[in-house]
Amino acid sequence: MSEEHVQQEEQVEEEQQQQPEEQDDRLLRLAADFENYKKRAARERQEYVRLANERLIGELIPILDDLERALSAGEQHEEAQLEEGVRLVHRSLAGLLERHGVSAIDTDGKFDPHVHEALLSQPSEAEEGSVIDVVQKGYKLGERVVRPARVVVAAPPAPEEPEADA
Repeated sequence: MSEEHVQQEEQVEEEQQQQPEEQDDRLLRLAADFENYKKRAARERQEYVRLANERLIGELIPILDDLERALSAGEQHEEAQLEEGVRLVHRSLAGLLERHGVSAIDTDGKFDPHVHEALLSQPSEAEEGSVIDVVQKGYKLGERVVRPARVVVAAPPAPEEPEADA
């Protein structure tokens, strides 16, 4: 019986030694899970802010378009002060958008369906598939397209019809 008693005491001692190690292990895991949660929550907050900025910028871009149209109309008339004032507002708004990571989409060269929206294709001497006219500028916020550039794309030149003999 004494041998059984000794074995039981050894088992109890081993269990008592394992309990603090298991508790330490659980606490470490809990601390690691909490750190992961904090990092994930911070990433989600940054994403919400970015999406909120994108919505605001989407609303500001039409204002920039209106100012560009006013500048074009002002160049045709002699009202230099109006033109200068509109230019100042246009520069300010364009600078504001640029500081917040907004950039105009490049429309030189080939049509890119990821950043361009083809409104029509027109026969042209230019290379087929190239952008020949910009109807409305497009913008990106970082790498994300906020509004695609609306463009006219070059189509192959129309075949000439032979003249009918009378």
